Amino acid sequence: MTTRQTAATDPADASDTNYDYVSDDVERPDLVAALERRVSGDVRFDSYSRQLYATDASAYEVTPIGVVFPADTEDVAAVVEYCAREDVPVLPRGGGTSLAGQTVNEAVVLDFTRYMDAPLSVDPEARTARVQPGVTLAKLNETLAPHDLKFAPDPAAGNRSVIGGAIGNNSTGSHSLKYGKTDAYVEEVEAVLADGTVTTFGEVTLDALREGADPDGSIRERVYAEVHRILESESDLVRERYPDLKRNVSGYNLDWLVDEAESGSVNLARLLAGSEGTLALITEVTVSLEPVPETKAVALLTYDELMTAVRDVVAVLEHDPAAVEFIDDTLIDLAGDTSEFEDVVGMLPDGTRAALLVEFYAEDDETGREKVDALVADRVGESAVDAIEAHDEAARGRVWKLRKAGNPILLSRTTDEKHLSFIEDCAVPAEHLPEFVGGFRDVLDDLGTFAAFYGHAGPGVLHVRPLVTTKTAEGLATYEEISDRVTELVVDLGGSVSGEHGDGRARTQWNRRLYGDSLWETFRELKTAYDPDWLLNPGQVCGYEPDESLPDDTPERARRVSMTDDLRYDPDYEFDAGFDPALEWANDNGFEGMAELCHGCAGCRGDQDTTGGVMCPTYRASGEEIQSTRGRANLLRQAMSGDLSADEQFDVEFMHEVLDLCIGCKGCSNDCPSEVDMAKLKAEMTHEYHRREGASLRDKLFANVDTLSKVGSAFAPVSNWATKLPGARSLLESAVGITSEATLPSFERETLHDWFEARGGSQVAPADAERTAVFFVDTYTNYSHPEPGKAAVRVLEAAGVRVELADHTDSGRPAHSKGFLDISRDTARENVAELAPKVESGRDVVLVEPSDAVMLQSDYLDLLSGPAVERVARNTYGVMEYLDSFRLDERLAFDAPSESLAYHGHCHQKSVKKDHHAVGVLRRAGYAVDPLDSGCCGMAGSFGYEAEHRSMSDAIGDILFEQVAASDGQRVVAPGASCRTQLGDRDDDAERPPTPIEQVERAVRTAR
Repeated sequence: MTTRQTAATDPADASDTNYDYVSDDVERPDLVAALERRVSGDVRFDSYSRQLYATDASAYEVTPIGVVFPADTEDVAAVVEYCAREDVPVLPRGGGTSLAGQTVNEAVVLDFTRYMDAPLSVDPEARTARVQPGVTLAKLNETLAPHDLKFAPDPAAGNRSVIGGAIGNNSTGSHSLKYGKTDAYVEEVEAVLADGTVTTFGEVTLDALREGADPDGSIRERVYAEVHRILESESDLVRERYPDLKRNVSGYNLDWLVDEAESGSVNLARLLAGSEGTLALITEVTVSLEPVPETKAVALLTYDELMTAVRDVVAVLEHDPAAVEFIDDTLIDLAGDTSEFEDVVGMLPDGTRAALLVEFYAEDDETGREKVDALVADRVGESAVDAIEAHDEAARGRVWKLRKAGNPILLSRTTDEKHLSFIEDCAVPAEHLPEFVGGFRDVLDDLGTFAAFYGHAGPGVLHVRPLVTTKTAEGLATYEEISDRVTELVVDLGGSVSGEHGDGRARTQWNRRLYGDSLWETFRELKTAYDPDWLLNPGQVCGYEPDESLPDDTPERARRVSMTDDLRYDPDYEFDAGFDPALEWANDNGFEGMAELCHGCAGCRGDQDTTGGVMCPTYRASGEEIQSTRGRANLLRQAMSGDLSADEQFDVEFMHEVLDLCIGCKGCSNDCPSEVDMAKLKAEMTHEYHRREGASLRDKLFANVDTLSKVGSAFAPVSNWATKLPGARSLLESAVGITSEATLPSFERETLHDWFEARGGSQVAPADAERTAVFFVDTYTNYSHPEPGKAAVRVLEAAGVRVELADHTDSGRPAHSKGFLDISRDTARENVAELAPKVESGRDVVLVEPSDAVMLQSDYLDLLSGPAVERVARNTYGVMEYLDSFRLDERLAFDAPSESLAYHGHCHQKSVKKDHHAVGVLRRAGYAVDPLDSGCCGMAGSFGYEAEHRSMSDAIGDILFEQVAASDGQRVVAPGASCRTQLGDRDDDAERPPTPIEQVERAVRTAR
């Protein structure tokens, strides 16, 4: 073990840089010491940090030398200058969303997303913005929104990809027909050159370029000389060899350079677009902006044959759309088999085998409709079978949802065969798409595999991810042969090997075939002018050299290896969990399949300021990669595959640093495109850790909170007074580790079970019952806060439901969350034994507390197998879900108070897509409801009560508090006990929020 991290104890600091990495055994301690003396940012060379940055969103893995988080341009210059002197490679990195492997290398990684991540200024009149390289595109556009401006390129990962990466990749997006690539918007950059010199690149006349050129001078002068030489000697060759495409990002940006020169000047800032950090490191950039379109209109053209749709693209382009997106039969079939997308696929006409999503920008709704009408009149009946129109925002979003289904479906495979990103963004002229699709399919058929075809058909870029494995020699050979043959096809059709995601490790080796030997050497000479020692992200764009033609003194790092090297999974890869899993793992490859599922897209790093959803609360609060789902998943896999020391996954520090701050919100199981279930992985690991090392007294207390609550209730109110005695809370914190800052639950002497029995049970006779519900009263509702339970009983009975109470009050959730899987399994078995016969007789199981409801609906299936548990899970409902699913609220009379509500749904409900039910019922009850796109409250069961976690809990809570404050709702409503505790504790004078069922009961009571 090589590092320890210490969380900040001040809650106000918990969302900033809160982890102090103290390295015990680092690589290159001399380099660490030298860099720490030179920079004001963070320097981390410990094994965890290095492994965290060994992967990106690609199929590759390379452990870096170390990681630096520069605070400013001076830091960047100091690192580059020192590394140049010591012959150490350097790699600039943003969100790590690269799909071709260009952000992993054996180098000192400079992560710009921690400190150099701000929009610096906006000039609305000039339509420009000055920004730092680490700002996400989403945050930039949020800053620009008040001016009705935007940064035009719109890659799908815009909520976590940054402007520096967009320039490095020359990114674009779905609307490149309208906006082109990033290079068109780069006006000026401040950059650090390979020797540490800080300079500015922008517009320069050809005369000034010639006057500033000196092949033997400074780096800047050598760059001027090489650019001048290219313009003088190789312009014709560039025009001849570069594909005539809107979307070519392979090689260096020489075609743009040559085209610009015709005006008498060139912008050298734009030469850095697509350079993948191999020429210079950008520290500030001025970008031009575009106005936000007034409105949009969409037509989804449907086809009964795939190739008909492909051939129709050229005709559709004549209508001047802003986007034309393709969806093939494979994706439609796969989407139709998922619960998330089956409703969207259901809107397609029967027999649909392909679709083109066509979007128009318009000045007003009428113009948008006219454009759609013209397209539909032209194509439906001529080639398309039908068209689905979408004009309002919700309808457009529903149609786009089908197009965006590709990644979540393809990336959720847990087999050794995966839909890898390596040849997935070839670009060809749109008129050659039929030959491309047909030829690509022939290659796949020959090699016995398949892929979905979808993406940006308008500019000729289809995303194609063949299903292959790189864990076997045969699979590896298939991997390379597909790339080889498809590259040949693309070149023959006048296309490019990359129209969106760049060269990186996956495609650099094909640039020589694409551009020819002469331009290949030009790339290398340009690289050498910028970077004489090949220290900046060496190997990408022009580093591949399969023969020995380079001079003897060429640095080894200039001789890049092939696309089959440095893969995350190769024939030598081995996985050993080190134990037999205790949970049911229904997915392919079981526990290993889930541990290997993260592909690194960085969805869990979604911009902290602009992204909704649940995932990942601790990353949003801390900004630490190790606290993201990607970080935890990568380190867990690396510990079990030998990248870390033997049995590292069972080390106390691994559990503390990697898994401890996972709060079990389950957000990743829904929000992650691959559906990585980190909460389940943590439960499995914690269980094994307890088995090996034992468990703390505090963990045992929390796991048995039902028993403690039963005792507390029996001795109430004395048990409540005890915690209020002077010094009692301090003693509890020092002795057990339960924080003195959070409000502890109090206990009621009359439990909900007592109340129900005292009233004589249900007030609905069996003969009069619409349905019968077995109310499973959770621990907190029964012993500490019965009011939501009472409200549930009253509302259900008013709706004609006969209510019975389950005997048990412990769902097993507390023990499960703390990793005591034997206890939670025994509890589940007891509850299923009681509930299954009742469900069999026609009763439903209903709960008030969301976490406990999801325990029965979902987690029980991880603990037990068989028809009984499946029957219970299938017939269990949260109370608001129950009212909504069977429209029981339609039997009620409402007179809701005239107040608006801000609704904060529970993380666990969101993970199983059941949080929307409360909103529907509350609205039908007469309330105006603002459903917050909120994440975890930060309390997370016992997490917020644990002293060492309180600052993190508060930091996560602050994000929710800001959303509540920004809402139009007069009162916040939350179904979860933890959420209501956290919201109630935020202000000593604040009223603890009611549950949704209490609000419904209030509206029913008022009506009576």
